[in-house]
Amino acid sequence: MNTRIRIVAVVVVVLLLGGGIYYWMTLGRESTDDAQVDAHVTPVAALVGGTVAKVSVADNQKVEAGAELVVIDSRDYEIALARAQASLADAKAEAAASHATGVVTTTTATSNVSTAKGGVTQAESGISEAEHGVAVAQARLRTAQARLREQEANSTKATRDVERLKGLLAKDEIAQQQYDAAVASAAAAVAGVESAQAQVSEAEASIQASQSRLSQAHTGREQAGAELRTAETAPQQVAAVHARADASAAKVQLAEVAVKQAELNLQRTKVIAPIAGIVSKRAVEPGQIIQPGQPLMTVIPLEQVWITANFKETQLKDMRVGQKVLVEVDAYGGREFEGKVESIAAATGSRFSLLPPDNASGNFVKVVQRIPVKIVLDGNQDPERLLRPGMSVTPTVYTR
Repeated sequence: MNTRIRIVAVVVVVLLLGGGIYYWMTLGRESTDDAQVDAHVTPVAALVGGTVAKVSVADNQKVEAGAELVVIDSRDYEIALARAQASLADAKAEAAASHATGVVTTTTATSNVSTAKGGVTQAESGISEAEHGVAVAQARLRTAQARLREQEANSTKATRDVERLKGLLAKDEIAQQQYDAAVASAAAAVAGVESAQAQVSEAEASIQASQSRLSQAHTGREQAGAELRTAETAPQQVAAVHARADASAAKVQLAEVAVKQAELNLQRTKVIAPIAGIVSKRAVEPGQIIQPGQPLMTVIPLEQVWITANFKETQLKDMRVGQKVLVEVDAYGGREFEGKVESIAAATGSRFSLLPPDNASGNFVKVVQRIPVKIVLDGNQDPERLLRPGMSVTPTVYTR
């Protein structure tokens, strides 16, 4: 009986001692087995479509940033680039021609305005001269008409004198010499009349000529005015030419953008690795026709891995950013890595699920929620890059 009591006492003491040791060892520590290795997963997609000419990598192959991954048949894009370059050359030629036309139009328009103004001034001067000529001719006509009237009066008087002296000569009352002198005077008077009539005709012809010149001068003035009005539209003509030149310059810019886009598309026929890492989920083969945006593979940079641990909300009471963490990796027989808490998620995992629970439905059952905690490893503890995303780990956070 005493032996049994002693055995029971020893067992109780061992249990209490073991419980105390376990409590002491777990005091100030929080652990979970709901944790995995995580990393950035960078999808690689095609930016242009076409036929795959070459695939340069295989699954699980390590690549460096900028390494060639996939080559797309580039012949269509080379033709597109040549077409864009030809369009650019044509646009530049058109722009140069428009610029030259603008310069010529501006110079010609300015010259035409000056010439037209000079023509108007000259025409107005011609009108003034023609009007003066008409006035002079009219004055000469009036003078000639007055002289004609005078000569006609003299001729009439001389004729009457001859008739009167002829009767007196028949009666021998005057000398023959006196009669002959009267006849000569009458003849001279008739000649004077004819001369005056000729002067009147000449003056009338001069008036007609002056009036014709005046009419021509007015016609020239109208023509010069029309030319001036046409020349004064030069600003509108120049503006139109400049507008065409601006349109040609815009076409050049548009063609340059098209060339850049064609060059960019040609460059994109070679799909390169955006970062260094391991190729995974390769989904492309040579000869395959792909579309822009189609996923081809993923690249995972194993140099940047971390731990995503889903702790119960009841474990976060004393957990803080910067606390020490010991991580055991299941795949390597519990090998331990040291790290620290970098951040605690802003919401529980259920809030990020596709269908978050609706506790207002009336079917509420309290469930302890889990909150993701990001843990980063210290230093270069994994030079061989053994940690892979998705591996199960058991992190222990030292909260004290």
